[in-house]
Amino acid sequence: MKGDAGISVRGPLLPRHDGGSAPGARADPHTAHARAATGGAHDETRRPPVYGDDETLRRILTESGDTWAVVGLSSNRNRAAYGVAQVLQRYGKRVVPVHPKAETVHGEQGYASLADVPFEVDVVDVFVNSDLAGAVADEAVAKGAKAVWFQLGVVDEAAYERTRAAGLDMVMDRCPAIEIPRLG
Repeated sequence: MKGDAGISVRGPLLPRHDGGSAPGARADPHTAHARAATGGAHDETRRPPVYGDDETLRRILTESGDTWAVVGLSSNRNRAAYGVAQVLQRYGKRVVPVHPKAETVHGEQGYASLADVPFEVDVVDVFVNSDLAGAVADEAVAKGAKAVWFQLGVVDEAAYERTRAAGLDMVMDRCPAIEIPRLG
């Protein structure tokens, strides 16, 4: 299934009332997570935490700068980072791949780490496992980035608090390829 931004959107299927799944329907990952945490019970009053309001999203997308280091970006076309990086480029962002392989992706030289990038980075977009994401956020602060963006499914609340306390804008568990068209 393709999202509005033209990238593949994958996710668990929405449950039907008969216990099956609606073809092509995408479940809210927060709802699925809440159901798993409560043993399947559905609690309409429980809301997922919001890690970045629309004002913060807009500020990162429009005011923080156009050089985005995408940590976890490789030449693997089947990875979400590859498609999201294409969307960012279409919207005028310079995408800098950061991956241990240091591959050139979408015409941009890659680097093995944020510390290896020899120029300023405005935003650090993080496509790594949540267990590794906090260290990347700390590297972004040390690098002098203006903002950090943890992708869908990447959550580290302690890193979120540390990064914001350091004065950076941050969003978590969101995707710019979804937010750019949504916010217009």
